[in-house]
Amino acid sequence: MKQRPRIRTGLVLAAALLAAAVGGADARSKVRVVASITDLKALTEVIGGDLVDVDALARGTQNAHDVEIRPSLMLKLRHADLVVRNGLGLDFWLDQLLAGAHNAQIMPGAPGYVDASRGIDVIPTSGPIDRSRGDVHPEGDPHYTLDPANARVITANVVEGLKRVAPQHAAAFDQRRADFLARLDAAVTRWQKTLEPFRGAKVITYHETFNYFLRRFGLVLGGAVEDRPGIPPSPGHLSALIRTIREAQIRVIMAEPFADRRAVDLVARDSGVRALTLPSSVGGAKGVDTYLDLFEHNVGALAAALGGRRG
Repeated sequence: MKQRPRIRTGLVLAAALLAAAVGGADARSKVRVVASITDLKALTEVIGGDLVDVDALARGTQNAHDVEIRPSLMLKLRHADLVVRNGLGLDFWLDQLLAGAHNAQIMPGAPGYVDASRGIDVIPTSGPIDRSRGDVHPEGDPHYTLDPANARVITANVVEGLKRVAPQHAAAFDQRRADFLARLDAAVTRWQKTLEPFRGAKVITYHETFNYFLRRFGLVLGGAVEDRPGIPPSPGHLSALIRTIREAQIRVIMAEPFADRRAVDLVARDSGVRALTLPSSVGGAKGVDTYLDLFEHNVGALAAALGGRRG
């Protein structure tokens, strides 16, 4: 009789250890994904749900061209089953990180490597390609995630990659993608209706980040605060831009979180244009936690500014 409590206690302990082991196995069975930017992280999470564990290398508030090569980022890649990159030269720094991670599973050509730009209708880079023009991309404009309709192509690429490394979950990935695209299509229709009254309106950007967004919603780039991409603007360029804004009666500057606020505020003050700080990636502003959040925020703020509302 005296031994029964010990036996019962032993059984309880064994059950607890078994549950912990099963929980650990479930956690380890998740597909470990590393995305180069937060937009791709958000889209992979939508498709993968609780079957994936996703991290991003760039922060939502930073210029994704300027990610620092750090051992901590290599460590994330070393343990990844899948890497999802933006491509088109935006995340050129990823090549060095991949080399330092020593993970053959996620190298270019391996099952765990996804270039999300494959199949995108890329906006081409105009003019000659040389360093005197600043941060230009010979492959074309790399900021394609800012057209929400491109999520259809992006998620197709992501699903292909997830199926390669976790084929047992193929049906779940397909279903989650179909559900997301249905929500996205409805949202794009709503956003287009919101911005339709402003079709053809000119806007200014800081870096030329929003070209895909403008193309999708029928807006026109009237100029950029940067003299050349990635190069601080000269006084002469800012003076010319201010004249352009006044003459064309442009109402809005779309400034990314990483923009030089001194230059943006100077242009806004001297031209009378309204300067909006708009997130250029998921996580770039408070409450912008999902891919759909990014466009809800930007479409609403831009429509209010173009319509003259301060709300």
